[in-house]
Amino acid sequence: MHLVPADRADHRTIDGHRVCEAIAAIGDTEHVRAWAERFALLADPGRLSLLLALHETGPLAVTDLAVATGMRDPAVSQALRLLRAAGLVTGERDGRIIRYRLVDPAIAEVLAHGVLGYRD
Repeated sequence: MHLVPADRADHRTIDGHRVCEAIAAIGDTEHVRAWAERFALLADPGRLSLLLALHETGPLAVTDLAVATGMRDPAVSQALRLLRAAGLVTGERDGRIIRYRLVDPAIAEVLAHGVLGYRD
């Protein structure tokens, strides 16, 4: 049980080797926290819809995203602010229009394999 932190070393275990494997699988707590925050962003149906639209179509403007998702423009803008702050999307200006696109490859892979596979 070499991976058990000192503050938990005195706890009783049933399968000590599996506890060490579980600790190794969990890995760095900061990495786990970062993924939990990403999944929290995906947990909102509106934000998830925006990400799916961007993943499938590429860059879209706020008004186009609003039409595609059935959301109102202000709600789309607010959701995009959160997604942009988290580094999942970025906006590219073309004159007065800003088109948003998905830039997080890990989230793109989750969308492709985890969400899009359940449309059937």
